[in-house]
Amino acid sequence: QVQLVESGGGLVQAGGSLRLSCVASGSIFSINIMGWYRQAPGKQRELVATISSGGSTSFADSVKGRFTISRDNAKNTVTLQMNSLNPEDTAIYYCNAQLKATNWLPLRNYWGQGTQVTVSS
Repeated sequence: QVQLVESGGGLVQAGGSLRLSCVASGSIFSINIMGWYRQAPGKQRELVATISSGGSTSFADSVKGRFTISRDNAKNTVTLQMNSLNPEDTAIYYCNAQLKATNWLPLRNYWGQGTQVTVSS
Protein backbone atom coordinates (compact mmCIF):
# COMPACT_ATOMS: atom_id res chain seq x y z
CA GLN A 1 0.00 0.00 0.00
CA VAL A 2 1.40 3.37 -1.04
CA GLN A 3 0.50 6.60 0.70
CA LEU A 4 1.32 10.21 -0.11
CA VAL A 5 0.87 12.61 2.78
CA GLU A 6 1.08 16.37 2.34
CA SER A 7 1.72 18.99 4.96
CA GLY A 8 2.34 22.71 5.16
CA GLY A 9 -0.79 24.31 3.80
CA GLY A 10 -2.55 27.18 5.52
CA LEU A 11 -3.59 30.79 5.36
CA VAL A 12 -1.16 33.50 4.30
CA GLN A 13 -1.40 37.11 3.22
CA ALA A 14 -0.65 38.17 -0.33
CA GLY A 15 3.08 38.49 -0.84
CA GLY A 16 3.82 35.84 1.75
CA SER A 17 5.37 32.40 1.50
CA LEU A 18 4.43 28.83 2.29
CA ARG A 19 6.26 25.54 2.02
CA LEU A 20 4.46 22.33 1.16
CA SER A 21 5.97 18.94 1.81
CA CYS A 22 4.92 15.48 0.73
CA VAL A 23 6.27 12.12 1.77
CA ALA A 24 5.60 8.87 -0.05
CA SER A 25 5.57 5.75 2.07
CA GLY A 26 4.68 2.09 1.85
CA SER A 27 5.65 -0.46 -0.75
CA ILE A 28 7.81 1.57 -3.14
CA PHE A 29 10.32 0.13 -5.58
CA SER A 30 11.13 3.34 -7.46
CA ILE A 31 9.73 6.81 -7.99
CA ASN A 32 9.91 8.50 -11.36
CA ILE A 33 8.35 11.95 -11.38
CA MET A 34 7.01 13.74 -8.32
CA GLY A 35 5.00 16.89 -8.48
CA TRP A 36 2.32 19.21 -7.28
CA TYR A 37 -1.06 19.99 -8.77
CA ARG A 38 -3.76 22.33 -7.56
CA GLN A 39 -7.47 22.74 -7.91
CA ALA A 40 -9.29 25.98 -7.22
CA PRO A 41 -13.05 26.07 -6.61
CA GLY A 42 -14.95 25.61 -9.85
CA LYS A 43 -11.80 24.90 -11.83
CA GLN A 44 -10.04 21.82 -13.13
CA ARG A 45 -6.98 20.40 -11.46
CA GLU A 46 -3.87 21.90 -12.99
CA LEU A 47 -0.18 21.17 -12.95
CA VAL A 48 1.92 23.41 -10.73
CA ALA A 49 5.41 21.87 -10.83
CA THR A 50 7.16 18.57 -11.37
CA ILE A 51 10.60 17.17 -10.69
CA SER A 52 12.18 14.04 -12.09
CA SER A 53 14.32 11.60 -10.17
CA GLY A 54 17.32 13.26 -11.79
CA GLY A 55 16.28 16.72 -10.66
CA SER A 56 14.83 18.14 -13.88
CA THR A 57 12.01 20.54 -13.11
CA SER A 58 9.07 22.08 -14.91
CA PHE A 59 6.64 24.76 -13.81
CA ALA A 60 3.34 26.22 -14.84
CA ASP A 61 3.82 29.64 -16.40
CA SER A 62 1.74 31.20 -13.63
CA VAL A 63 4.23 30.17 -10.93
CA LYS A 64 7.56 30.49 -12.72
CA GLY A 65 9.97 32.65 -10.78
CA ARG A 66 7.88 32.39 -7.60
CA PHE A 67 7.77 28.67 -6.81
CA THR A 68 10.59 26.17 -6.53
CA ILE A 69 10.40 22.41 -6.24
CA SER A 70 12.89 20.00 -4.76
CA ARG A 71 13.02 16.37 -3.70
CA ASP A 72 14.97 14.03 -1.52
CA ASN A 73 15.15 10.69 -3.29
CA ALA A 74 16.48 8.91 -0.21
CA LYS A 75 13.50 10.02 1.85
CA ASN A 76 10.87 9.90 -0.93
CA THR A 77 9.89 13.49 -0.26
CA VAL A 78 9.06 16.43 -2.48
CA THR A 79 8.84 20.03 -1.36
CA LEU A 80 7.20 23.04 -2.97
CA GLN A 81 8.45 26.43 -1.84
CA MET A 82 5.91 29.09 -2.72
CA ASN A 83 6.93 32.74 -2.59
CA SER A 84 5.18 35.97 -3.55
CA LEU A 85 1.83 34.30 -3.16
CA ASN A 86 -1.27 36.00 -4.50
CA PRO A 87 -5.00 35.25 -4.11
CA GLU A 88 -5.03 33.44 -7.45
CA ASP A 89 -2.83 30.77 -5.85
CA THR A 90 -5.65 29.82 -3.50
CA ALA A 91 -6.48 26.17 -4.08
CA ILE A 92 -6.19 22.68 -2.75
CA TYR A 93 -2.70 21.45 -3.54
CA TYR A 94 -2.19 17.78 -4.31
CA CYS A 95 1.03 15.82 -4.27
CA ASN A 96 1.55 13.37 -7.11
CA ALA A 97 4.05 10.60 -7.65
CA GLN A 98 4.59 8.27 -10.58
CA LEU A 99 6.05 5.17 -9.06
CA LYS A 100 6.46 1.43 -9.20
CA ALA A 101 5.35 -0.38 -6.09
CA THR A 102 7.37 -3.45 -7.09
CA ASN A 103 9.82 -4.28 -9.83
CA TRP A 104 7.26 -6.17 -11.89
CA LEU A 105 4.42 -3.66 -11.70
CA PRO A 106 4.09 -0.78 -14.17
CA LEU A 107 4.39 2.87 -13.27
CA ARG A 108 1.26 4.20 -11.68
CA ASN A 109 0.07 7.59 -10.51
CA TYR A 110 -0.55 8.12 -6.83
CA TRP A 111 -2.15 11.14 -5.19
CA GLY A 112 -2.14 12.68 -1.76
CA GLN A 113 -5.31 13.79 -0.02
CA GLY A 114 -4.62 17.45 -0.67
CA THR A 115 -3.79 20.43 1.49
CA GLN A 116 -5.57 23.77 1.45
CA VAL A 117 -3.66 26.93 0.60
CA THR A 118 -5.52 30.19 1.07
CA VAL A 119 -4.01 33.54 0.16
CA SER A 120 -5.81 36.61 1.44
CA SER A 121 -5.61 39.98 -0.28
